[in-house]
Amino acid sequence: MAVPTPNAPEACIIGWAHTPFGKLEEPDLESLLARVGRAAIEDAGISPAEIDAGFMGVFGEGFTNQGFPSSLILQSVPELRFKPITRYENACATGSAAIHGALDFLAAKRGRFALVLGAEKMTATPGAQVGEILLNASYRKTEQDIKGGFAGVFARIAEAYFQRHGDQSDALAAIAAKNHKNGVDNPWAQMRKDLGYAFCRAESEKNPFVAPPLKRTDCSLVSDGAAALVITDAETAKSMQKAVRFRAAVQVNDMLPIAARDVIRFEGPREAWSRALDQAGLKGITDLSFVETHDCFTIAELIEYEAMGLVPEGQGARAVLEGWTAADGKLPVNRSGGLKAKGHPIGATGVSMHVLTAMQLTGTAGAMQLPKVEIGGIFNMGGAAVANYVSILERV
Repeated sequence: MAVPTPNAPEACIIGWAHTPFGKLEEPDLESLLARVGRAAIEDAGISPAEIDAGFMGVFGEGFTNQGFPSSLILQSVPELRFKPITRYENACATGSAAIHGALDFLAAKRGRFALVLGAEKMTATPGAQVGEILLNASYRKTEQDIKGGFAGVFARIAEAYFQRHGDQSDALAAIAAKNHKNGVDNPWAQMRKDLGYAFCRAESEKNPFVAPPLKRTDCSLVSDGAAALVITDAETAKSMQKAVRFRAAVQVNDMLPIAARDVIRFEGPREAWSRALDQAGLKGITDLSFVETHDCFTIAELIEYEAMGLVPEGQGARAVLEGWTAADGKLPVNRSGGLKAKGHPIGATGVSMHVLTAMQLTGTAGAMQLPKVEIGGIFNMGGAAVANYVSILERV
């Protein structure tokens, strides 16, 4: 096995917690955070008093009128009083931004144990307002009037991809069907129903176009949910009951306006994957056992196959239509069901992806468990390929 490069993070995940995703009874952000904060600390086998700092991912932007959420966790974990806690935000990659804050804290040797929290309460917000809030992750000067909101932004990406590489409706339906099938095995998923390829492929009353060519089954779900991690330095992790090591953690930002770049090439994700694989000392994407990737829309997952180097540009359809990314394929992608079936509570998403990857690597993923997994990759994206985070994790 290749040896990680010297700039790889010297940190490990040692505990986690995760709520179901969906329309939850918890009335607000504070109550969602309460479900995972103490639970993650207990899962790590340490006391709350041992946590040195907190890193909270909340997109907010109108989903909550509590625009200053960093200390909300103190109501449920009062032992964290007088500890530094900071709120992070980077659109749909907000959870990964909080994780990077924790990694930087540990690398600076400012403490031994960091608690990372990600949460969002979305379903209490009216649908039209949800679309308006999500447009805050686009370049409003030129994109705020795009019909269909953020789905419309990705519909434009899909249209441009279709124009260059041909109609990909079969591949998009196959991605949706794959992820919904996988979601059946995820006890936390918002939609645990195998919809089948035929349903995902056809326009119908139950599967209408949201922003052509994207149908309802091409779009991730509006969700409530929370997830949390405890991260420590590699040396401390040696004495813990379990540990999943970061082989790489990379962030790459690209231009915000989609008109400022060749948006269907996903150059930011491509660069992030390249740097992360190099940082991890790996030769390519197939050195990984599996990937959890950011399928906010099915067209995103399709292009991400190309950005991660699984297939050449314009050939993303091959990966799903030939079964490469299925649960029993050569590189399973989104065994959790992805954002498509699991749900997409913005601030929680990146943290959730790390929790599910850690579970796979420790053999505790239940019905989702893949055989013989050693290294997992995570891609979490903010905006339309703007804030791009790749993590590569390995079981210790």
